[in-house]
Amino acid sequence: MLKNFAEMRKIDVLPYCEMREAKDDNGKKINVPYLNWARCKDLLHRNGAEKVIFEPVTCPNGSSLIMADATFLDKNGVANRCYEVRVKVTIDDLVFESQFPLMNGSNPVKDNSLTQQRVWNAQTRAFVKGVAIHTGLGFDLWLNDTTGVDQEEDLKKHNIFAIKERFQQEYTKVLRDKHLTTKEIAEKCEMSEDEVKVLFTFFDQLDRFEKKLMAL
Repeated sequence: MLKNFAEMRKIDVLPYCEMREAKDDNGKKINVPYLNWARCKDLLHRNGAEKVIFEPVTCPNGSSLIMADATFLDKNGVANRCYEVRVKVTIDDLVFESQFPLMNGSNPVKDNSLTQQRVWNAQTRAFVKGVAIHTGLGFDLWLNDTTGVDQEEDLKKHNIFAIKERFQQEYTKVLRDKHLTTKEIAEKCEMSEDEVKVLFTFFDQLDRFEKKLMAL
């Protein structure tokens, strides 16, 4: 018999986790742990479960891929649909379903990158997350999860000077690696040198303007 939620949550799953590359709120690359579906199943058996299976839930058309009827345009004008999968999980007498979106890191999977492997990855993640919610195994891995937060709408996370630094780094990289002069860069961007210089002062002006607005 599987241990209760509190006992399963106490299990340290980190030694059984693998690492995947992701990005934090500032776009910096970080490594985050994830529990492989096979490890998850093995740990359930080690802690009392006799039967552990998960299987795709199919739609009336026989496909395991759930898709929205409406299409959505991204910032580049490319039309996409929202894709999800659902799995049925059986752990002895416990039976539940778990649904999960097809994601590419923190971004949704788009039509031109949709593959069977991505569908399978989403199904295994649905299984592992469902197990965490219903049994407690690996639950703490999700405590800092931000996949349910709309990062694009949380504008306070965006720093004006971080964006300025990004432009400065790219500008310096072109100067160094492309061996271009400031004049040549401006010409290739169809601008004057003075126009390019002014662009970098906009960030300071925006910062001052924002502070004055907040003080009103």
